[in-house]
This record gives sequence, C-alpha cells and structure tokens, in this order.
Amino acid sequence: MKRTVRWLKPLPLRPRDAVHVVAPSGPFDRPSFEAGLAVIAERYRPTHTPDLFAAHRYLAGDDGRRGGELSRALLDRDARAIFSARGGYGSARLLPDLPFADASHAAFVGFSDLTSVHGALQALGRVSFHGPVLTQLGRQPPAVREYLFRLLESPEAPPPLTGSATYVPGMAEGHLVGGNLSVLSRLIGTPYLPPLDGAVLLLEDVTERPYRIDRMWTHLRLAGVFSRVRGIVLGDFTGCEEKGADYTSADVLRELAREAGLPCAAGFPIGHGDLNYPVALGTQVRLDADAARLTFLEGAVLA
Repeated sequence: MKRTVRWLKPLPLRPRDAVHVVAPSGPFDRPSFEAGLAVIAERYRPTHTPDLFAAHRYLAGDDGRRGGELSRALLDRDARAIFSARGGYGSARLLPDLPFADASHAAFVGFSDLTSVHGALQALGRVSFHGPVLTQLGRQPPAVREYLFRLLESPEAPPPLTGSATYVPGMAEGHLVGGNLSVLSRLIGTPYLPPLDGAVLLLEDVTERPYRIDRMWTHLRLAGVFSRVRGIVLGDFTGCEEKGADYTSADVLRELAREAGLPCAAGFPIGHGDLNYPVALGTQVRLDADAARLTFLEGAVLA
C-alpha cells in the first residue's frame, strides 16, 4: 500500500557543535580512525565512549555495548550529529532495540553496513546522510570533506553530482533512498525497508562478485522493488570483478538495469571508491540519466 511520507530533516550543524562518534558495526583500524576523527575535530567537538575500540569477533563489541552506545547518541538532544567509525557488519542486529521513534534531530552519518540504520530512519520519515565513515574520511580529498560540511550545515541544496555512464536513458524525480546493495536486500520483509514508492534508488557495493550482484538485484526485482521506484543511481561497485572473466561487473549491472527498464546512470562517486561524496537520503532529487547527473532539489537540514 502506498503511503505519503512527511520527511523530517535534522537541525543544521554549526562549528564547535557537540557530535557523537559510534561504532555500531565492525571493529576498525586505529590509525585510519584517528585520521578521520581529526577531520571532524577541526570543525566540531566529537566525543566517544572509552569502550569504542572494543572487539568481539567481527563486531565492535557485543550487541549490548554497541546498541547502548548508539541508543544514547540517538537520544542525546545536546548533540547535533552522529558519525560512524566504520561499517563492516553488525548494525542490523541492533535495530529492534534502538529508540528511533524518540531520537533527537541529530544528523546520522555513515554508509555500507550502516544502510540498515538509514533504512530504519527512512522508514520513520527521517532524513539521514549516506557518507564517509571515519576510517574512510581521513583519505577523502578536501572537496569531499567540504561537501560533507556544507551538506550538514547549509539548508541550501548542494551542488549536483555527475556519474560516468548512462545505462537506461530518461528522467526521474523522487526522494532518494538506498545505499549498500547487499545490506538493503536483507531489509526486504522487515519493518526497516525504506519507503520505495516514487523513490530514486541508490545502490553501491564492495567485493561482491558479479553473480552475487545479479542474485541480490534479482531479489529486489522479485520483491517488487523496481515496480515501485522511479529511477536508479549506481555508485561505485569496488573490487567486484570476477578474476579471469571476459565480462565486468559493469556489463552485468548494465544488463540488469536495462531489464528493469528504469532511468539509470552509473559511476557516481558514492561508496567504497577513492571518492565518497555524501548524499542526504530522504531528500528530493532529480536523476537525468542521459547526462548521468543527479541534482538535489532541496537542502538536507532545517532552515
């Protein structure tokens, strides 16, 4: 059943605002984390708990530690943003116990595994930010960092982003949802799938072989996703090649996009590649697939 979503934007950040740093997914490399932390510390006042660096197998500590940390950050009305240390795996395990309905107006920033948190926020009509985690942010060039700060601080629409290829020509407008393909596909059948009707769908992934991309895309198709969205934006699919194959992941994605028949452009600098430009999920966008151009029709934070 179609439903109308009234989107709630976060409050704008200001220099020296308090922000939280959380690790709801996997453990992380300390030097790359410190480099990213230094980037946001130049502008804001980040805080994190002493046990942020905990590790339990493939998780940044047990569910109680990670879930309690993220819950406290979500409920803190004195902080303006929540930055994620790293993706990896684990945030979906926390979803049933997180206080999304009572969360503050803070901006949530992350990508990859954090697609599950984005989905839960969008399911409640909240705008959030698909953007670099701290272990990645320190490697991003100044242009990406400045784009992130502008997105978080200004109520004006950010500059458009350009991809590198047209897979299916056409134009589409709608609210932007999605993120990591493998994580998004796991949200099907849960209460945490973002609202898809009339949406423009963003997809990216890393180290998934082409047949696995095909399988996850087919899962979306069989679940009716492509009959509900209006267009498809493809970010980076990093390290997704089959060794020795006479085809590429781009060949597979192009064919899948043509089967879906929706306006689709690829090669946007979003995801696990060298550039990860942040985008505000839940905001209105226009995809001009012929020009491989994604235009943002509104700002991401309250005026």
